[in-house]
Amino acid sequence: MFNVVTQLENDAVEMRKVYAGAVRRQIEAGAPIIALEADLMSSMAMDGVHKDHPQHVINCGIMEANVIGVAAGLSLTGRVPFVHTFTAFASRRCFDQLFMSLDYQRNNVKVIASDAGVSACHNGGTHMSFEDMGIVRGLAHSVVLEVTDATMFADILRQLMDMRGFYWVRTIRKQATRIYQEGSRFTIGKGNLLRDGEDVTLIANGIMVAEALKAAQMLAQQGVSAAVIDMFTLKPIDRELIKTYAAKTGRIVTCENHSIHNGLGSAVAEVLAEECPTPMRRVGVKERYGQVGTQAFLQQEYGLTAEHILEAAGQLLAHR
Repeated sequence: MFNVVTQLENDAVEMRKVYAGAVRRQIEAGAPIIALEADLMSSMAMDGVHKDHPQHVINCGIMEANVIGVAAGLSLTGRVPFVHTFTAFASRRCFDQLFMSLDYQRNNVKVIASDAGVSACHNGGTHMSFEDMGIVRGLAHSVVLEVTDATMFADILRQLMDMRGFYWVRTIRKQATRIYQEGSRFTIGKGNLLRDGEDVTLIANGIMVAEALKAAQMLAQQGVSAAVIDMFTLKPIDRELIKTYAAKTGRIVTCENHSIHNGLGSAVAEVLAEECPTPMRRVGVKERYGQVGTQAFLQQEYGLTAEHILEAAGQLLAHR
């Protein structure tokens, strides 16, 4: 059960500190968790956890493919490995290991992929992944998530300790926009209806959920009723919720901090094509690589703002 905040504002805690705190709590509760890092301890606020619990936190160095192999081996001993590195390295650099060592072998490893999309900011194009979720959702047994805010991240991390399999959790490192009230709980594989509507449905994930809510408010000022769905599970995607709102509103806009190819837009389009053909638009990164800049600049540069969602919805509404 989840509850949505009444006003959008920054979370009180950074997402990286949510992760470090969750790992610490599991260690101190006696869980067999092993947190693996690829020389990004300070980037994910794990220095203090490593200092206090050196047997549960391993810095494997800048050898991301090796980190995945180590995690696979640890999972065979009954440990529960959580691997963290940036999205670009966890996906592009490690794909063969994700396939061979994790998914094909059905090992129990959770990959926490941070600096999602334009949130990589000052690390620039080489570190800015717009394709990672598309890469990972192609694996047969993967579960692919993009957490929305600190409340969701903490609850998902808690759940993953007791879930077996290969889970990919995409996140930003700094503060997210707070969407959910403290104490909310989330069901993996089910989208969250944040706002009901009759005229158009905005389906978003990650940092784009806040932008979709802003766009819905702008549309309301124009007399347009927009539903907003947080589709935080990309795979398995909530097909029933997509079909329900496609039938109800007849128009879909997807909103993602990711390439429009093989991410949320593609996953929703697959459902619509197979089940209920519906006019749609995809708001996301279009055939580009990243660059250095502030997040606000990058969201504007790559078309990832409420105004861009408003424009896409307007295109659909023009064909009433």
